[in-house]
Amino acid sequence: MAKTFKILTLNKISTVGLNRLPAANYIVGSDITEPDAILVRSQNMLEMDIPASVKAIARAGAGTNNVPVKKMNLRGVPVFNAAGANANAVKELVIAGMLLASRNMIAALHFTANLKGDDATLHKLVEDGKKHYAGIELRGRTLGIIGLGAIGRLVADAAIGLGMQVVGYDPDITVEGAWGLPSQVKKAHSIEDLLKQSDFVTLHIPCWTPHGA
Repeated sequence: MAKTFKILTLNKISTVGLNRLPAANYIVGSDITEPDAILVRSQNMLEMDIPASVKAIARAGAGTNNVPVKKMNLRGVPVFNAAGANANAVKELVIAGMLLASRNMIAALHFTANLKGDDATLHKLVEDGKKHYAGIELRGRTLGIIGLGAIGRLVADAAIGLGMQVVGYDPDITVEGAWGLPSQVKKAHSIEDLLKQSDFVTLHIPCWTPHGA
């Protein structure tokens, strides 16, 4: 008879992922005792008393800064992550952020939300006020990307598609990462060099992990 594994979830995990663990072989829940493995998203595990029964920890995200990787290594417990799983979503948020900033959309929304009056009054207010929210176009501007991993590469590609110039800085870029980088991306030799050239800057680097974690 096949062994049944117990999986402890420390955060709400998407059912799309949990459905990959068939009920015939896995018991999954947030109240599991003596689990065989742990699934975590953002909960801080650095000070957690991790049961001796745990054989593996999986982070449903890119980083492992909230998991005591070194301590688990000493116990022979592997720590997995899902690098790149949310890269496209982050790319879209980065592009949305640049559009919101460059076109003054937040200020414009506040302006329009507070407009009052009849048609003639509104027409005058809009004509007088809209010039303050013209903003700038992204096309032709330069985006500096610090960190050219899965997210940085997607952001670079999207920015180039919008007609932007892209400058990148990543002294730790992998060979695989370099192969996946659009050829139009220019190399910056330092962060200072990148900042001098950029109209916008986006940062995609691993989170800092406390000493001893």
